Amino acid sequence: MKTRMIIVAAPSGAGKSSFVEKACREDSRLEDTVTYTTRGMRKGESQGHPYNFVTREEFEAKIKENFFVEWANVHTNLYGTPYYQLENAWIKGKCIIMDVDVQGADTFKAKYPDAVSVFILPPSIDELRRRIEKRDGKIPADIEIRMANAEKEIKQASRFDYQIVNDQFEHSYAQFKKIIEELLS
Repeated sequence: MKTRMIIVAAPSGAGKSSFVEKACREDSRLEDTVTYTTRGMRKGESQGHPYNFVTREEFEAKIKENFFVEWANVHTNLYGTPYYQLENAWIKGKCIIMDVDVQGADTFKAKYPDAVSVFILPPSIDELRRRIEKRDGKIPADIEIRMANAEKEIKQASRFDYQIVNDQFEHSYAQFKKIIEELLS
């Protein structure tokens, strides 16, 4: 296996989690990380799926313990990836694939320069807004924060090794899968 880490970044609502989840279901060489977060659970989520939900106080204690390989404040919530998940995956000979924000991608690339980065773009800002508004539990202030962050993140897409526009999921995912195959062959 040539690649040990694939970093997938995108604005909220562009589809990065869907890409990573499907890739992990289809390819046993990949292992996703379960990020810790202080954000509240959405409908259909549970502890460990798709996040480890903790209080801000618990998260801040873990920062002091050097528990996270990277952490960031995203949309007013804290998100972080623990060291042990990377180590456990590599012991098993797996390639880590993770969805992170642009801040997280920058941190991982600085610590792991051989990591490969993929940026998932929405087909348009209007479509991204529609996707975010469609999600459960979104209040107008949250949507505006996510949209403002999305515009900043999209400007960073060219810094990534690969960019994919997620206009039709199956077509876009096929491009993503082809990249993974090339990286792991």
